[in-house]
Amino acid sequence: MEISIDDFSKVELKVGLIKSAERIEGTRLLKLIVDLGNEERQIISGIAEYYSPEQLIGKKVIVVANLKPKMIRGFESQGMILAAGCKEDEDKGIKPTLLTVDGDVPPGTRVC
Repeated sequence: MEISIDDFSKVELKVGLIKSAERIEGTRLLKLIVDLGNEERQIISGIAEYYSPEQLIGKKVIVVANLKPKMIRGFESQGMILAAGCKEDEDKGIKPTLLTVDGDVPPGTRVC
């Protein structure tokens, strides 16, 4: 499905710095606190089987910042962290890999 540039421009992508990460017991979820420059957000991500909390702290990632908040297992998720490799790619041996930035880009910088 193709989308227009106007549709794409509605998606707000920002650089986020992972400040803290912890496993949500009994799930494949991690609860992350991500610095977006002018605010911190709690993001729930299903990457616990691929990343330990210790691997994520200090990592700069790409966040969908204007995604409507959603309750996941009793926790509010206020965004989404982007990764390459989706469920259907796992059959090909490709595990989800977080999208990061190269260089010294401050948290909150918009991706365009």
